[in-house]
Amino acid sequence: MKEMIKMVVILSLICGLSGLTLASVRQATRERIEEQVLTYVQGPALEQVFVAHDNNPVKDRKTFDLPSGPVTVFPAIKDGTLTAVAFETSGNGYGGPVGVMVGISTDGSRLEGIGITTMKETPGLGQRAKDPEFRNQFRNMSTQGIALARDGGSVQAISGATITSTATVTAVNEAVRIFKQIKDKLPDAWGS
Repeated sequence: MKEMIKMVVILSLICGLSGLTLASVRQATRERIEEQVLTYVQGPALEQVFVAHDNNPVKDRKTFDLPSGPVTVFPAIKDGTLTAVAFETSGNGYGGPVGVMVGISTDGSRLEGIGITTMKETPGLGQRAKDPEFRNQFRNMSTQGIALARDGGSVQAISGATITSTATVTAVNEAVRIFKQIKDKLPDAWGS
């Protein structure tokens, strides 16, 4: 009995030290991981979304607190004037969440464009959501009634990847919904 208690105590100490070590490593690398995501995931997507800006959207980003949680907003500023904002949303694709960076003009009337940030879709099918042929359909599109053509909209689904196409449209519509919540806060955030 004494030997069993000794083993339980030793195993508990090992587990506790392992958990403490993992938590410390996570805390120590959190900022570096966030920087890597901004540089190698969200940054390239922003370059696909914004075509005309003279600022660094990643450096000029701000976070807004919403009832559903914080949202990081990336601005496009041209000649000192805020022209558009972008942020990441997602929809449920075939292989999991499809992350979409969605750019919206500051008046909320049209999309600047989209960029795919993350996905685990089928290569050769769902992965084609990253292709310009699909993404460019959203450039300068009205924010009203974004839907696939089969649902009465103007977005042509990717052949063989309807679930991915639906996930992308869902993410874009979610972005429009979020934009309406933060629209009035934008001029104060970047002073325009």
